[in-house]
Amino acid sequence: MPYDHLIETPRGPARAELDPPAGPARALLVLGHGAGGDVDAPDLLALRDAALAAGVAVARVTQPYRVAGRRAPAPAGHLDEVWTAVLAVLRGHCPGVPLVVGGRSSGARVACRTAAAVGAAGVVALAFPLHPPGRPERSRAGELGTGLPTLVVSGDRDPFGVPEPGPGVRVVVRPGERHDLRGDPGGTAAAVIGWLRERGWARD
Repeated sequence: MPYDHLIETPRGPARAELDPPAGPARALLVLGHGAGGDVDAPDLLALRDAALAAGVAVARVTQPYRVAGRRAPAPAGHLDEVWTAVLAVLRGHCPGVPLVVGGRSSGARVACRTAAAVGAAGVVALAFPLHPPGRPERSRAGELGTGLPTLVVSGDRDPFGVPEPGPGVRVVVRPGERHDLRGDPGGTAAAVIGWLRERGWARD
C-alpha cells in the first residue's frame, strides 16, 4: 500500500511518498526534487507512473527545507545527510530488490554524491545541472563519476549544460527541451524505463 510519512532526520523532518507497483517490485527507484521545486514536477510524475506500470516501486523524497516551506536549498552536506537517512528507512519497506537513486537537477546531484554510500545499483539523473548558467568553467561533471551505471537525461536547450557521456554514464539528449523537461515528460520517462529494462530493473 502507498506510504506517505514524515521521516525524522538530523536536519528536520523529510517527507517520503512511496508507491508500490501492482505486483512484486523489480526494483526501488527513489527520486529527489530540484532546488526550488517539488516532487510533483511533470518529469518526476511521468517517471513515477511509467515505473509503477513496469513493476518498479517509486519513492519521492521532499527535503526538510521544502517541507518547511522554504525555497532556498540547504547546504549540499545537509541535503546528502537527509537523503542518506531517508534511504535507510525506505530500504526497509522494499527489502531484497535493487536500489536505483535519482532525481532532477539538485536532486540528481544529491543522488550521485551519495549513490555508493547508500548501496545503490544505479543512478538516474534528470536535468543534471552541469554548471551554473553562463559559467561552464564551474563544471560539476565529477559528481557523475559514481562508478555505477548512470543515466543522464537532459534537454538540448538546458542553460545548465549537457554532460558528456563517460565510462558507465549514458546521456540521452531530448530535443527542444529546457531544464524543466516539461515539453514531453512521457518521452523522458520512456527513456528511463528503457534503460531500467536493459538492466533487469523493470518489467517489459
